[in-house]
Amino acid sequence: MTAVPTISSPAHLSSPDGKTAMTHTPLRIGLIGAGGISHSHLRHLLTLGADVYVYSEAGAAELVALYGGTVVDSLDELLAAVDFVDVATPTFTHHALVKRALEAGKHVISEKPLARTDAEVDELAGLADELGLMLFPAHVVRFFPEYVLLKEAVASGRLGDLAVLRFSRSGAFPTRTPWFADRALSGGIIMDQMIHDIDIARWVAGPVERVSAVSSHAGDATTPVEAAHVLLTHSSGAISHIAGIWGPSHLPFTTEYSVTGTEGSLAHSSVAERNYISHLASTDAPSGLLPEVDPAENPYFAELREFTDAFGGGAAPRVSAAEGAEAVRLANAALLSLETGQPVDIESPSAQATGK
Repeated sequence: MTAVPTISSPAHLSSPDGKTAMTHTPLRIGLIGAGGISHSHLRHLLTLGADVYVYSEAGAAELVALYGGTVVDSLDELLAAVDFVDVATPTFTHHALVKRALEAGKHVISEKPLARTDAEVDELAGLADELGLMLFPAHVVRFFPEYVLLKEAVASGRLGDLAVLRFSRSGAFPTRTPWFADRALSGGIIMDQMIHDIDIARWVAGPVERVSAVSSHAGDATTPVEAAHVLLTHSSGAISHIAGIWGPSHLPFTTEYSVTGTEGSLAHSSVAERNYISHLASTDAPSGLLPEVDPAENPYFAELREFTDAFGGGAAPRVSAAEGAEAVRLANAALLSLETGQPVDIESPSAQATGK
């Protein structure tokens, strides 16, 4: 891993000669949640030199025992102890927790999706703007080098005018946590998993004016399988096709894309050199809940470093609250298309958040 700076915030102290001196203190960050993704958040925040306070209705003590940090007994206690909040809890809890943190005057990081409904996400983005607070959605795929390369290739014009974008993402159905299977709570595979590629497609190809989607289900409650396809029509005329699969527990986490423009194409496949078929009957493969990452530059670490740099007065991160809100709106449009069987037109695509 590259050299790790200690993220800090400035504080004014009086020097012995009576003059004001500048010093730095570690960021005080409150982590809400102790589930699977919280392990990644806590480890990286501590590596970045933050003082981390952890609150969760269950599991906080065990999480802190593994990595460090300080357990607090209530949300009120956490908010009183910190300047910044990191929400890593189930999707359906994001709105209430992020709103509470913003109203307490705290800058916030929130796991994706920023909220479950359009109304909720619009309220959060508007509240952060009104209060002059930072709100960063954890769209970590923007930090994976394969997708950074895609963004740079498109922005530089090397691919020309984009025509067709194809994205796919597969992994194990998250059966250990029942709320994932409840579309009302999680938004299902589209809101939880495919929102990553929905965000990337809009990031590189621009505003979207129409969304359509189909899905299928197989298996049973013990071994469920869900697949979905989302089609985005961009204002530029480009078309993005996004496929997602939640499969059996031994299904490895995989990602692919193929993007073609008038001047060239760019492709990525995490399974290019794997015998993918062999995994279909094997229960010995690694868990397919999260992707493999390069330990030399972990995207989850890079994401939190960029967010906390901004907290310390650095540059704005590559993803904004407005873009997180737009990803939620597009995912919900896809869910509406599933329900109605019809395409969904997106109002005022020119007013959508601009990609960076």
